[in-house]
Amino acid sequence: MALIPNLCRSDLGFIFPGQGSQAIGMLQELSVDFPEVLETYAEASNVLEYDLWHLIQEGTETELNRTERTQPAMLAAGVAVWRVWRAQGGALPALMAGHSLGEYTALVCAEALDFKNAVMLVADRGRYMQEAVPEGEGAMAVILGLTEDQVSAACTAAFLNDEVVNAVNFNAPGQVVIAGNHAAVLRALESAKALGAKRAIPLPVSVPSHCALMIHAAQRLQERLTSIPLVSPQIPIINNVDVATPTDPVAIRDALVRQLYCPVRWVECVRTMAKYGISTLIEAGPGKVLTGLCKRIEKEIVTKPLFDPAGLRQVLDL
Repeated sequence: MALIPNLCRSDLGFIFPGQGSQAIGMLQELSVDFPEVLETYAEASNVLEYDLWHLIQEGTETELNRTERTQPAMLAAGVAVWRVWRAQGGALPALMAGHSLGEYTALVCAEALDFKNAVMLVADRGRYMQEAVPEGEGAMAVILGLTEDQVSAACTAAFLNDEVVNAVNFNAPGQVVIAGNHAAVLRALESAKALGAKRAIPLPVSVPSHCALMIHAAQRLQERLTSIPLVSPQIPIINNVDVATPTDPVAIRDALVRQLYCPVRWVECVRTMAKYGISTLIEAGPGKVLTGLCKRIEKEIVTKPLFDPAGLRQVLDL
């Protein structure tokens, strides 16, 4: 049974995934029954001047995985799911959060950032990130089975000359992503293995997100953000870099800039939601990446993915 429109549930939170959850064919099932999906992608396509829906349905993984394509595709996916949820009478959540790029989706859904402005903004953000580090010079990797302090120690041991590597995504207990110069990342993986990591695996990405190599991209983003209107969110958003809920547009812009070269503190974001009484989380967007992470962070929180009709029925009945 659908929830009453405009009802705000104090125990409900929404989370939005970032890069890594994209896939060819995403949201196809949802688009059959709910016109909001195609309408959202049509809006985005008009801004981008290419057919974004065609890309995610019939394009190649190589093209979709280009970060300047991935970012607007994932933003539109999260917004489309949110619009479907609201159109079906889904409740307003008490809190929101987004993983990296997903924070922009949260800002749109909380009415702090216009969707069309956000589409071009994240496309530019992706381009700035790609251009900040030449192809092949950056890398990311995931380390499993070590504490955050152990991963940081492995990164410190891998510094050499001007090469850097940082712990950049604190995704779940025992799961930390690192990023930096390619050679430094490989050295950090060897150090992690020596410290007893269960697994230490390079990731198939070319952009070393959230590390010091993104400073130049952040400077370009800061300049770009000055032209983007922002207002206070209608729903509080826990940001990645400070694990705070700023309402001042100046503070929101500042956090978005720092997010490019600072770690994503996802474990703390989810634990903060639990502290504020959130007992149900809905992951709005393709895949179940955040659902899996949240179940490891806070086992008492019920987390459900929402990206297809079956998932919609399930979360509406919660």
